[in-house]
Amino acid sequence: MRVPLTRKISRVAALVAALLVAYLAGVVTGVGGTPSAAPSSALDQAEARIAADAAHPVSRAELERSAVEGMLAALDDRWAAYYGPADFHRFEGVLAGRYSGVGIWVRRAGGQLVVDSVQSGSPAADAGVEVGDLLVSVAGRSVAGRSVADVVAALRGNAGTTVTIVVSRGALVRTLTLGRVALSSDDVSVSWVGAGVEQIRVAAFTRGVGRRVREAVAAAGTHPLTGIVLDLRGNPGGLLSEAVETASVFLDGGPVVSYVHRGHAPDVLDALGSGDTTTPLVVLVDGGTASAAEIVAGALQDRGRAVLVGSRTFGKGSVQEPTQLSDGSAIELTVGRYLTPDGRSLDGVGLQPDVEVDAADVGDIAVQRALQVLSGMLADSGTAGRG
Repeated sequence: MRVPLTRKISRVAALVAALLVAYLAGVVTGVGGTPSAAPSSALDQAEARIAADAAHPVSRAELERSAVEGMLAALDDRWAAYYGPADFHRFEGVLAGRYSGVGIWVRRAGGQLVVDSVQSGSPAADAGVEVGDLLVSVAGRSVAGRSVADVVAALRGNAGTTVTIVVSRGALVRTLTLGRVALSSDDVSVSWVGAGVEQIRVAAFTRGVGRRVREAVAAAGTHPLTGIVLDLRGNPGGLLSEAVETASVFLDGGPVVSYVHRGHAPDVLDALGSGDTTTPLVVLVDGGTASAAEIVAGALQDRGRAVLVGSRTFGKGSVQEPTQLSDGSAIELTVGRYLTPDGRSLDGVGLQPDVEVDAADVGDIAVQRALQVLSGMLADSGTAGRG
C-alpha cells in the first residue's frame, strides 16, 4: 500500500535524504575543492579513492546510486526500493493508471499464472490472447516460481520495444512476440454474473478507482440489483486513498483503517459516508490480494458489511511512501504499519476468508460460491420468500 508522494517525509526518509545530501556535497568538495582538503567522511574518502586509483572506476552517478541502495539495505526493509529517474517516471505512471506493456492482467491460480483479463485493442488482444490462457514464459524465462509482480515487470517496458511470451490453451502452445505500447490501464471492469448480481473487478488501486467503483454501483442501481461481487483476486494494492474511497462505497462512515508512523499516534481513516449499506456484498480474495486490497477486504469483513470468499490473502500490512530526490530519482520506504478496524495486523498473516475456496481451483469456482453465498444472504434478509 502506498501513500501519495506529497505526504510529509518520515524521519527515516529524512535521515536517508540527509545522508545522501551530505554524500553528494562531499563528492563535490572532494573533486572540486583544494587538493589539501581531507575528505570529511568515510563516503567522501571512498569516492576520492575510487576516482583516483581504481583500476576499473565507475561514474559518480553509479557511485551515488550504489550509496543510496546501500543505505536502504541497512534498513532491513524488504519493501524499500530505489528508482532511477526513468524508473520513477514509469512508477508514477502505473499509479496513475498509465503504463507501457502488452495489455494483459495475470493472477496466480493453482500454481499457474492465468490470464485474468485482456485489454481491448492491446497488442495481446490483437494477437489472440484470451482470458483463461496460461502464461508459460516471458522474455525467455519460465514463470514457474516467480512472483506475479516479477512477471508483470517483465511484460512492461518502453513503448516500441518487444517482448516474447509463451501461452498455452489446452494442448495448444503458442509463442508470441508482442510490441509494447503506451496504455491506460482498465483497473475497474463490470459484468453481470447472475440474475441481478453485478461483479466489479478491481485489478489495482490506481488513481480514480474509488470513484469508478462508486459509479459502477450507482449505475447498477438503475437495474434490479440483488447482490454485488467485489473481485479483489490478484490485486496487489496501490494507493491508500483509493482503498479508503472504495471501502466507503459500501459503508456509511466509521473506520476503514488505522496506521502508525514511528513516534506518532495512530491515524484513523474513516469512510466518506453515504455508501450502499444494504445490497448483499461478497468480496473475492486469494493469495494475490495484498496491501491496499487487504485493507478494503479487511474493513468490510470487520465491519460486518461483506462475506469474504476465496483463499487466505497475501499478508502485507505495511505502508510505503515514495520520496523524490533532487536528480529525479526516488526512494520508497516503509513508513508505518496498518491495522483493520478491529485492530488486526495482517502483516505476514493475511485475511482468512469466511467461506474458503481451495486455492488450487481455477475457473469460476469462487464466483459460483459467491453466488451461493449471496443467495443465502438474500434468504436471510427476508427480501425473498415462497408462498
